[in-house]
Amino acid sequence: MSEDLRIRLLAEGDWDAVVALEHDAYAADGLSEGREALRSRALSSPGTCFVLERRGTVCGYLLSLPYPPLHCPDLDRPEAAAYESRNLHVHDLVIAEELRGREVALGFIRHFRSHAEELGFERISMVAVRGADILLRLLGYRAHREVAVPASYGRRAVYMSMPVR
Repeated sequence: MSEDLRIRLLAEGDWDAVVALEHDAYAADGLSEGREALRSRALSSPGTCFVLERRGTVCGYLLSLPYPPLHCPDLDRPEAAAYESRNLHVHDLVIAEELRGREVALGFIRHFRSHAEELGFERISMVAVRGADILLRLLGYRAHREVAVPASYGRRAVYMSMPVR
């Protein structure tokens, strides 16, 4: 990761930037959740949600929460409960457009995976949207096509997971 980029835990003052990044990334595809739903996921596991900062400006974020294996949150509903699970579900990862294609996301994912291992999680899962499953396979994720992903993720959504170690 570049010297001018820093990863830290998500803080209360970051929400305007996170909501703006999420909207820019997903609104055109009808996948934007909005502030309430995003916050509900982060509040269930604040120690596993991060932002990427560049010179003091939030330019990316990763929201994750313990979630039962082979299940995922529904984008149409805020999170109502926190789960105890050895599976850490990456609900959302967004990098500002100007930083995409520069291996920034890869560095962010490596940092996250190391943190998940330190916390004792056994698996990491996520739902790949808009064809991201191709990249995730290269990173070691395995598709679970038997998992019914909520329709709110779109037609091409694929549930994926990998062991932490």
